[in-house]
Amino acid sequence: MSRVVRAALVQTKWTGDKESMTDLHERYAREAAAQGAQVIGFQEVFNAPYFCQVQEPEHYRWAEPVPDGPTIVRMQALAKELRMVMVVPVYEIEQAGFYYNTAAVIDADGSYLGKYRKHHIPQVKGFWEKYYFKPGNLGWPVFDTAVGKVGVYICYDRHFPEGWRALGLAGAELVYNPSATSRGLSSYLWQLEQPAAAVANEYFVAAINRVGQEEYGDNDFYGTSYFVDPRGQFVGDVASDKEEELVVRDLDFGKIEEVRQQWAFYRDRRPDAYGPLTEA
Repeated sequence: MSRVVRAALVQTKWTGDKESMTDLHERYAREAAAQGAQVIGFQEVFNAPYFCQVQEPEHYRWAEPVPDGPTIVRMQALAKELRMVMVVPVYEIEQAGFYYNTAAVIDADGSYLGKYRKHHIPQVKGFWEKYYFKPGNLGWPVFDTAVGKVGVYICYDRHFPEGWRALGLAGAELVYNPSATSRGLSSYLWQLEQPAAAVANEYFVAAINRVGQEEYGDNDFYGTSYFVDPRGQFVGDVASDKEEELVVRDLDFGKIEEVRQQWAFYRDRRPDAYGPLTEA
């Protein structure tokens, strides 16, 4: 049975400060709502630069509490006004010394449903994330929203299949993957991994990447954000690799059941045989 959800994502350039970056995303959210979008997701730590290209204590200043910090409170009011589900990735401080790469999920009535904290934290040149983030400790929650069951997996997480599967087993229909990914080897993987995850787990994926160069380091974020369906096929065109873009697509959640009946991956799983995978 067809069940169409109009979904949106935003890829943007860094504006230079937190207030203008938040204002820009609010404008995009309003534009998406005007186009009939029912759910929207922003890029990784959306209202800050990607500061992980350097290791400097000054960047702890970008962190704020979730959900009681000013950004999430503001987005709750916006979600309620627009009647739109929102996935809002920010830099979270829980208490002094406890920082996370986090995405809050807000329902269409403005209620805060919960958060996902990034599990897998890289520490390589240009991505010095262990300096700033503790590993996520809240599992892989799936949020029952006004549009359906929504999950989140953040950037580097996408290289690890276990979380994608955990989200599928918990009933996810759409998984947002906000990212900050630069040109190089990863551009090939960007076109490969999320479609592969969508196929393996038979749900929709929204892959969001920053775009443009920022003031820290020399990374060039290549955008090319997209939606992909449970068959691993792009839904409409992939976004620009150079320019900001709002992507709005109709996703037929009815396709999930259709695909799962044709490709019975969940039926044919062998969890009884997977024990050694957790012992390595």
